[in-house]
Amino acid sequence: MSDTTPSQQDFAATVEQLETIVERLESGELSLEDALSAFEQGVRLTRDAQQRLDTAELKVRALSEDSEGRLNVTPFANADAPKDDADEGKETPPW
Repeated sequence: MSDTTPSQQDFAATVEQLETIVERLESGELSLEDALSAFEQGVRLTRDAQQRLDTAELKVRALSEDSEGRLNVTPFANADAPKDDADEGKETPPW
């Protein structure tokens, strides 16, 4: 396992590394010391990933708020759905 710090890799690599750690821990083939070390690394990676997700959420919220601080919800464009002029201007709930 590499000694790459979480801040030096992208989110996908962090998740991939976490999956590898989980597989190793679930295998039951690690010594107690190795399992503890892998667990500690997994906790660090999990905290880093959660921090990245929190930061991304804040950025999305900041980009999605209107001038009064209300969430400006814009639905994703669906190429398959026919456009209906009656739907224009309606606010889509976030769920």
